[in-house]
Amino acid sequence: MSPLRMPQHLADPPHVDSGEAVLRFKLLEELDTGLKRNEDRVEAALAALRRHDAEGRHDPDLRSRLLEHAADAVWSLFVQHEACDCADHDELVRRYGIPPEVTARIGAAH
Repeated sequence: MSPLRMPQHLADPPHVDSGEAVLRFKLLEELDTGLKRNEDRVEAALAALRRHDAEGRHDPDLRSRLLEHAADAVWSLFVQHEACDCADHDELVRRYGIPPEVTARIGAAH
């Protein structure tokens, strides 16, 4: 009968992250935080635009400012999405219900 052997992953010395691994983790955290901030900004801008339209206001200047704010927020999210190597924005357009009027302002065809 052979003696019991300790599982190899328990016998290895504790893993110590290199400085590079720590830096990569910090960069991913920053990327995630920035992405969440941009997503929140898009949701808020689109909600304000939808609320304005739902209330039936007839203030073209206010609507234009809300539309511009939404387009700016969506553009920032698209840029960050592309920085993460995701060039197809169709899922973002569906997820947030981004109206064609907003994507047209940033030159995206959806």
